[in-house]
Amino acid sequence: MTGAHDPHDGRAGSLVVQALGDALGFLVEGRAPEVCAAYASEVFSSDDPPPYRRGPFDFGQYSDDTQLARELALSLGMTKSFVPEEFSARVAALFENGTIVGRGRATEAAARRIIAGIPWDQAGEPSPSAGNGAAMRAGPIGFLSVSQAEMIRVADDAARVTHLDMRARAAAILVALVVRDGIRQGPTACSPAWFDALAHEVNPKDPKLASGIRKMPEWLSGDPATVGNEIARWSEPPLGSSHQFELWHGISPFATPSVLYALFAYVRAPADPEEVLRVAVAVGGDVDTVAAMAGAMVGAAVGLGGLTPRFSRWAQLLNDQGSFRLEDLVAIACGVE
Repeated sequence: MTGAHDPHDGRAGSLVVQALGDALGFLVEGRAPEVCAAYASEVFSSDDPPPYRRGPFDFGQYSDDTQLARELALSLGMTKSFVPEEFSARVAALFENGTIVGRGRATEAAARRIIAGIPWDQAGEPSPSAGNGAAMRAGPIGFLSVSQAEMIRVADDAARVTHLDMRARAAAILVALVVRDGIRQGPTACSPAWFDALAHEVNPKDPKLASGIRKMPEWLSGDPATVGNEIARWSEPPLGSSHQFELWHGISPFATPSVLYALFAYVRAPADPEEVLRVAVAVGGDVDTVAAMAGAMVGAAVGLGGLTPRFSRWAQLLNDQGSFRLEDLVAIACGVE
């Protein structure tokens, strides 16, 4: 590990770089690996922000990945703990008022149940749905100044609001653990002991995720495209899910491979947010979520102070339909203790 940095800077960096990764990937979400690789090569060879749009949105608009992470951070900051009823109401409101940008099927189904009056602990989508919707918003749980055991409990409860499958919950716990470590210690040194500790915590819920974490030192010596193909097939996608994970090219929204590839992108260059996001976006598939999770990890490690001038300029464009811009995300992240 490197020396620790200001935890407020780490929290702010985590949410902001998550939003940057989300905004970059949002423009090519669901596209094939070769399309995403060409896009990443073009974008990261220019000082200018991406000149593309998705529907009505220019670059800078982030999607449900960051909207939900932001709402979780707002909830944690307001209640000073995790109050599932308060957070679940925020999830429901994004769908009820139509401000959600992009939408995971499991999260929407859970939100509709909450809107209908079903309690939060009964509203989550059951197996075989095992998407990454819980993991993509889990970064702010790593902001909490609580014991690791308590943080893991909160991550599990926050995931259950929308996802009941153990694999989805394990992925959320992994994101929170890595963000927490980055805030406390800075960029990870990626030792076998570090990977073993992460694997130990997620193994009870997803042994396949744990085995992938332990394999990460081997993957780090490989080409990202080759590793991406292997990680995409690492855990058999659950058949019968409305996500149709098996039909995706690149990394699908299935929680296990998507969080593994986000971790891979981070640990390849844990002090270099531009390289982390470039690799996360280039893999193809559900790249807004992969880049959002990887961004949450590396942003926690380097903080806002670790952004390049280019990323600092691009961050000025972040927004959610004209609201919740850079300065708002910073204030929200720093409000969690």
